[in-house]
Amino acid sequence: MSASRWLIIAVATVLLAACATPRTRPAAPPWPQRLAALRSLPHYEFEGRMAVNAGSEGFSAGVRWDQQGEDASVDLSAPLGFGAAHLERSAGALTVTTSRGQHLEAAAAAAELTSQLGFEPPLDSLRYWLVGASDPATFGMETVDAEQRLIHLEQNGWSVDFADYAPVATYSLPRRLTLQQGTLRLRVLINAWQL
Repeated sequence: MSASRWLIIAVATVLLAACATPRTRPAAPPWPQRLAALRSLPHYEFEGRMAVNAGSEGFSAGVRWDQQGEDASVDLSAPLGFGAAHLERSAGALTVTTSRGQHLEAAAAAAELTSQLGFEPPLDSLRYWLVGASDPATFGMETVDAEQRLIHLEQNGWSVDFADYAPVATYSLPRRLTLQQGTLRLRVLINAWQL
C-alpha cells in the first residue's frame, strides 16, 4: 500500500474519531447570574391551569398571566364563585373585574379576591416565583439543582417547590410548581410560555 493511501486512511480515522467524540452541554450559568437574569425579565406571559386545595375546599381554574415590567394582567377562568375574573396589578395597586361586571379597586379588590379564592394570593412575590426566582424584596431560603435551577424556596411564609422546567428561548422556566402555606396548597401547571 502506498504512503499516500496510508496517509488518507490515517486522516479519515482521525476525522471519524473526532466526530464520535461526545459533545458536552455548556455549563449552566452560576445561580446568582441566572437569578439576576430571571428577576430582570422585561416581559413574559403564559397560559396554564391552577388548582387550589384548602382543607375540604378546592377548585381549579385556567390562568393566563401577562407580566410587563412591574405590571401584571391576569385572567382566571372558572374559579370558585367568579366564573371568570380579570386582575390588574400595577405599582402595588390592584383592580379586579368579575364575571358579573363588578369593577373593584384597592382594598375592595383585595378583599373580594381573598374572599373568592379562599386565601390572599402573594401577588408581589408570585411574579418572581412563576419564573423560578425568589422575590428580591425579602429574604428567601433557596435550594438549586445541578443545572442551577431553583427547586425549593421558603419565602414570606410560603414553601414553593419547582417540579419541572422547560426550555424557553435562552431560559429554563418552570412548567409545574406547588405553593404551600399551612393547609393551603396551590398547584400551577404552565402549558405555554412566551417571552
